[in-house]
Amino acid sequence: MSGSTPEEGAGAPPLNTNEPETDAPAVESGEPGGPKAYVDPSVMHEIRIAELEEELEKTKDRHLRALAEAENTRRRAQRDRDDGAKYAAVPLARDLLPVYDNLHRALKSATDEQRAAASDLIAGLELVEREFLNAFNKHKIAAIEPELGDRFDVNQHQAMFEAPIPGTESGTIIEVISTGFLCHDRLVRAAMVGVAKAAPEAPGTDASASASASTSASGDGASASAAASSSSGEST
Repeated sequence: MSGSTPEEGAGAPPLNTNEPETDAPAVESGEPGGPKAYVDPSVMHEIRIAELEEELEKTKDRHLRALAEAENTRRRAQRDRDDGAKYAAVPLARDLLPVYDNLHRALKSATDEQRAAASDLIAGLELVEREFLNAFNKHKIAAIEPELGDRFDVNQHQAMFEAPIPGTESGTIIEVISTGFLCHDRLVRAAMVGVAKAAPEAPGTDASASASASTSASGDGASASAAASSSSGEST
């Protein structure tokens, strides 16, 4: 039977049975090759929990921002759909307005003799004009028909010219050139009108007024001097 030699037994390190066993992680010290420091597992768990909570908060924030952006996109798309349905007739109406203008001008320019000679034709044209406006009304397109003397409204009227009219307040409508149209709250075309402006002052008015004032002042001065001289003579 073979046994261990004293040389082999002398080379093995002695066992330390008093060293406690632990599963705690070891952290290397700052010095390379230095001893490893012991870290409490509860501290590592707390650090990990804090990291996970921070990551969860960031994920929640990104999720809320994505939901808000999706809601804004949905609302914009809904508004665009509503506007598209609401103002769908505006482009077609703008293309048809020159046809309506020509028809309206033709009826307006017809004389009484022409109306009497072609009464059936005039009646047919007036019927077409009424149907034209009825089709516009079905699509909520209303006519803007200003009256003479109305105030100029920059939101509904377009001034084609300005002219000084005696006895007319500045900024009032003096002529209606063409009818305007409004679709709901969107302007299809502004009514084209002529507007009165303030009459210019007559040239030389200021000079005449100054000369009259000077003459009056000179007359008053001469009268005062004559009265003073008369009083002096009487006292003498």
